[in-house]
Amino acid sequence: MREYILTFLTGAIATYLLVPLVLKFAIWFKAMTPVRDRDVHAIPTPRMGGLAMFLGMLAALLMASRLPHLHKVFTESPTWVGLLSAGGLLVVVGIADDRWEIDALTKMAGQVAAAGLLIMNGVQISWIPLPGATFVLPPSYGVPLTIIVVVATINAVNFIDGLDGLAAGIVGVSALAFFLYSFLVTVVVHLDHQSAPALIAAVLAGMCTGFLPHNFSPARIFMGDTGSMLIGLLLATSMITVSGFDPVALRGSINRFPTLLPLIPIAILVVPYADMLMAVVRRSYDGRSPFAPDKKHLHHRLLDLGHSHRGAALVMYLWTALFSFGVVALSAVKSPLIVLSVASLVAIAALVVMAFPQLRPHGRRRRGAAEPRSDHRPRQPA
Repeated sequence: MREYILTFLTGAIATYLLVPLVLKFAIWFKAMTPVRDRDVHAIPTPRMGGLAMFLGMLAALLMASRLPHLHKVFTESPTWVGLLSAGGLLVVVGIADDRWEIDALTKMAGQVAAAGLLIMNGVQISWIPLPGATFVLPPSYGVPLTIIVVVATINAVNFIDGLDGLAAGIVGVSALAFFLYSFLVTVVVHLDHQSAPALIAAVLAGMCTGFLPHNFSPARIFMGDTGSMLIGLLLATSMITVSGFDPVALRGSINRFPTLLPLIPIAILVVPYADMLMAVVRRSYDGRSPFAPDKKHLHHRLLDLGHSHRGAALVMYLWTALFSFGVVALSAVKSPLIVLSVASLVAIAALVVMAFPQLRPHGRRRRGAAEPRSDHRPRQPA
């Protein structure tokens, strides 16, 4: 655990210190986010902060490779070659998009190519658990499923990156939950505690933690597609590498409900996945491209309910924490199911009250007190 903590801190500190340098470079490079109709920021803001996150990732992996126990992870498989090459490719594509705004199909091609680099280096979904059995996936199924998971996760993170600190916070919370799950698996199954899924999750959590102080509202820099695609790639890779564990050992150890095993990654990422799915359905129903921007994402709806930028981000952090840590607890904690169910209902009720200010007594009073003042606002010209 100490080596994981050191790796996490290395990624966080390196990213934090590199962001100001990347910010100056982004301004010089003219990688700026203009004020668009769908955006919530009021002034042009530098983007391409993902470059600092990529350099922070390199620093964390370099540190991990020099530690007595974690260095073993790098000798077990070429996962790290695939991760670095795929991450480097997406950073190049992201920089081009942050500077010149390339089209969606070109970015999609880069994402598929990045998934291909992972697969070429052994990062592939090799099995899925079914009720009472484990289905081993041949390459004809495993390869396309891996590509779908990688591309879907990257775009899910990209879709929620519309509010200061939102993507970094949600992915950071998800990475911590997945680290906890991966580490518990190694402990209970009596495997070597150093594993690729846990290490990738620790590095990812460190990158997000180091970037968040610069990106939380009011943001001084955005991660851009350079960052959103990179952290989406790492999150997908950490989930896929879990299939490198022995499925039989996993089914009989940490997981109280073996059939929940394939749902754990989905539940950890339920907030970005849900937002992406609703956006695709909404835009397709309206006859528009699934990649056409709009102002109907979850964070936009929270702003419409009266939340501040910070408040909306914090509510979505808490939603993510509830689902991600809740599913890990449901899978691992040996408490009676009724106790977990009651605790989950209480947590959900609290988050609903937080999400809807009008449900709070003080929120109703504040809203009622503000209504008379609205009559004296100047009428907008027709």
